[in-house]
Amino acid sequence: MGIPVKLEAFEGPLDLLLHLIDKNKINIYDIPIVQITEQYMDYIRQMERKNLDIMSEFLVMAATLLRIKSEMLLPHEVEEDGEITDPRKELVKRLLEYKMYKYISQELKDRQMDAAMLLFKESTVPKEILDYREEVHAKDLLDGLTLAKLHLIFESVLKRQTDKIDPIRSHFGKIEREEINLSDKILQIQEFGVRHRHFSFRGLLSSAQDKMEVIVTFLGILELMKMGRISICQKELFEDIEIDYLADEVKGF
Repeated sequence: MGIPVKLEAFEGPLDLLLHLIDKNKINIYDIPIVQITEQYMDYIRQMERKNLDIMSEFLVMAATLLRIKSEMLLPHEVEEDGEITDPRKELVKRLLEYKMYKYISQELKDRQMDAAMLLFKESTVPKEILDYREEVHAKDLLDGLTLAKLHLIFESVLKRQTDKIDPIRSHFGKIEREEINLSDKILQIQEFGVRHRHFSFRGLLSSAQDKMEVIVTFLGILELMKMGRISICQKELFEDIEIDYLADEVKGF
């Protein structure tokens, strides 16, 4: 006479696999397929075979595990991006999705149980009280109100609006940013070079309006130097840059 074995009830093959993974404290991203397959097959051998539909689901998963086990013994394929193909990848994806749905269903079940313990009491306030509105008499509301008081109220409202205005920023005009085009600046430098031939960087910036124009002018100098139309020289560190214009005409950029 055999020893009776009581098996835990599982909702499906994925539920059984998650149980085996948690029981063996296995990393779900690195499943030892041989160990899990053996334990899974041991469970199937002990299952009751009354419900063939449920049994067929477990057998399909058993076949999947055996296929993965055989693929693990073969040389690994390399994908186009150089990553090694893992036969367990699809199984891990299904297990993670099932685990997420199982967690959410348990969370919803807990909320349902908590909601069952909440009691709501309907309002018992009489309809007469709900419909009651205090009467407003215009005579009592305007009692003691004079034109002088109205004028003071009006002045206080105007003062609040005035206090909200910034006394300094409110007088600022509209500030518009002037766009500086690098191509136009290069043409200006070339025209300046044709007229002066030899000049300094500081002299070139004598008409610059702001920091942005200085930066664009410097970029224009670098571009013209790269194109071979100017040469620059700086005798000492931090001294002014001397520029020689080499071309005889102004060329478009």
